[in-house]
Amino acid sequence: MIDCPYAHGGPPLRGTLRARPEDFEVDEELGFEPEGHGEHVLVRIEKRGANTEWVARELASALGIAPTAIGFSGLKDRHALTRQTFSVQLPGKADPDWSALAIDGVRVLAAGRHPRKIKRGTHRRNAFRLRLTGVTGSREAAADVLATIAAHGVPNYFGEQRFGREGDNLRLAAALFKGARLGRSQRAFALSAARSWLFNHVLAQRVQASTWDQPLPGEVWMLAGTHSIFGPQVLDGTIAARLASGDIDPTGAMWGKGALRSTDAVCDLETAVAAAHHDLARGIEGAGLSQERRSLRLRAGALHAEWEADGVLALSFTLPAGSFATVVVRELCATSGD
Repeated sequence: MIDCPYAHGGPPLRGTLRARPEDFEVDEELGFEPEGHGEHVLVRIEKRGANTEWVARELASALGIAPTAIGFSGLKDRHALTRQTFSVQLPGKADPDWSALAIDGVRVLAAGRHPRKIKRGTHRRNAFRLRLTGVTGSREAAADVLATIAAHGVPNYFGEQRFGREGDNLRLAAALFKGARLGRSQRAFALSAARSWLFNHVLAQRVQASTWDQPLPGEVWMLAGTHSIFGPQVLDGTIAARLASGDIDPTGAMWGKGALRSTDAVCDLETAVAAAHHDLARGIEGAGLSQERRSLRLRAGALHAEWEADGVLALSFTLPAGSFATVVVRELCATSGD
C-alpha cells in the first residue's frame, strides 16, 4: 500500500480501534427530514456487524421488491455500530410493520414518507463516537496533536478500507482494465479504488513537501464543506487569508478523462503521478470517468477527547460525507484492529 506520510509528526499513542463494533459508532446526518408524503419511505436503521449493500439487499428481499427500489447515501463500515437512512420505494402500497422486520443485526429506528429516492453522496455529514482501547503513550503529546488537528485539520487521505482487504479492490481494478467483466458493484469498487489510489499518491507527495495545506502555483480551490471549486487564479492576500481561516482548501485530482483544471506546479505533480501509474490512469479514462477534484485538507468538527478508565480514549467528531474517520485517528494513535 501507499506510504502515507503523517502531517503532525507521527502518532504519539498506540492502541486498538474496533475491539468490538460498539467502539466505532457512526451516525449519518442527512441534513433533511422525511416530508411526510410520497412513494418512498425513509427508513432510519441501526446496524451492527453488517455492511450497507448487504442490508439494502436484505431489505429488498424482506419486502418483496426489486433491489433497485432501495436507495442509500453512503457505505458505512461493517465492523461498527452505525445508523443511516435507506429509502424504500413503495408506490401505492401501505407501509409494512417495520417493527416486525427480521434482518440479523438490523433494527428500524424510524420511518417516514418522502417523495424522492436517496442518491449516493447526498448526506451532509457523519458523526463519529470512537473508543480506543489499551492505549499507551504520552498523554501530554496527544493533547498537543489533538489541538493541532482541531486547528489545522489532517490530510484528506482515502482510508485503507477504500482499497479492500489487502488491496483486493485494486486487484479488481487491474483485472477490469485488462478486460475482465465485473458485476456492477465490483466495477464501482474497482474504479473508486483506482482513483483513490492516484489521489492518495498526489496527497502523500504534498504532505511530504508540507504543501498539503499551503498554496502552490496553479492551485484549484474548494469552498470548505462543499463541492464547489474555483481557480486557478493569482495567489494574493485574500486567498491566503481564506486558506488560513479554513474557508477554502487546496484540491487534488480525482483522475478521469479530459484536461486537468490545475496548472503550473500542481498540474505538473498530478500529471507525473498519472504517468507513473499509467495503467490505472488510462483505465479510469477508458471507463468514462471525468476529471474531478477533492479537498486535500480534512477538518474534524466538534472534536472532543476524553480519557476513561483502563487506558481508554473516547473521541467524538463530525466529518463531511466522503471522508474517513481513520485518517483523523491515525495522526493521533497507531492502531490495530482495522
